[in-house]
Amino acid sequence: MTDSTTRDLVARYVGVWGEADSGQRRKAIETLWVEGGTHVLHPPEEIRTAAAGLGFEASTLEATGYDELEARVARSYEEFVAGGDYIFRPKDNAVRLKDLVKFSWEMVATANGEVVGEGLEVLLVSADNRIVADYQFPNP
Repeated sequence: MTDSTTRDLVARYVGVWGEADSGQRRKAIETLWVEGGTHVLHPPEEIRTAAAGLGFEASTLEATGYDELEARVARSYEEFVAGGDYIFRPKDNAVRLKDLVKFSWEMVATANGEVVGEGLEVLLVSADNRIVADYQFPNP
């Protein structure tokens, strides 16, 4: 059973990716992450392939600090949620082991409830339960 603090963290984390109001989104980011916190994305295969074609190594993509985190979350919101076609939701599988939280999420089509994307999240959290590092592994 996951404790309520962990469930709350996961719910707030997934919620920030669907927050329409940019001011509320920024406030949520500053509440969720420590200053200088990081989001590290294992990019989908098509991004790694495109980068390799341009001569770049793209095994990870990284956003550090509130401004970069805000840009990353806003870009995801605009691409996937703003049009009303999709929402993100956490799966009920969060597990905490000391300062690590692991859980899965889904991207769901609003038209029919079909799961069209999913991923694994691993969060390194501080003593005050804020994200120090966020490792995201989307599945195709």
